[in-house]
Amino acid sequence: MASADTERREEEEAPAAEDEDTGAQVAPIVKLEEVAVTTGEENEDAILDLKSKLYRFDKDGNQWKERGAGTVKFLKHKETGKVRLVMRQSKTLKICANHLVLPSMSVQEHVGNDKSCVWHATDFADGELKDELFCIRFPSIENCKTFMETFQEVAESQKKKEENKDASAAAGLLEKLSVEDEKKAEKAEDKAEFTPVKSEEKDKPEGEAAKSDAEKKE
Repeated sequence: MASADTERREEEEAPAAEDEDTGAQVAPIVKLEEVAVTTGEENEDAILDLKSKLYRFDKDGNQWKERGAGTVKFLKHKETGKVRLVMRQSKTLKICANHLVLPSMSVQEHVGNDKSCVWHATDFADGELKDELFCIRFPSIENCKTFMETFQEVAESQKKKEENKDASAAAGLLEKLSVEDEKKAEKAEDKAEFTPVKSEEKDKPEGEAAKSDAEKKE
């Protein structure tokens, strides 16, 4: 009996045998291919990138409602130079703000909170244009100031860009008008050169013309 217990104890204490490597290779049932994920930001450069929490004002409920916590960015297009504000939620990457920064926009500090600021925008985050009043809150006063300064700088740069565009368009129009005037003047000169000169007989008064004819007959 004692010997049986001893054998049982030895079997229990014996280390488990390691799995033997048979060398067999098991192919995966489904082969996953790498898929390129586009964010729509490939042709843009980030001017600013800050963590924050965004709110929108609900007019019907007359209260602020949270849109999400994540990263807010100012993205400048490499070709057009236009700048838009984009914010995505940190976990789902869902867009909670997406609009252009226009020359007419301005941002102000939120009353009673120096870590927050507010602004109006025509937003496209939900797939359609909506007039929104946004409020954004940052972890620090410094980040809030940086955001406001960058916002104003971008709006001013867009304003100057629009002014330069208008000036260029006006200059182009004036140049076009000048060219057209020159062409008209050239056509007038050409017409004057090729206009036949009236004979002296036609230019003479009727009396003188009759007298000339009588002289010829004699």
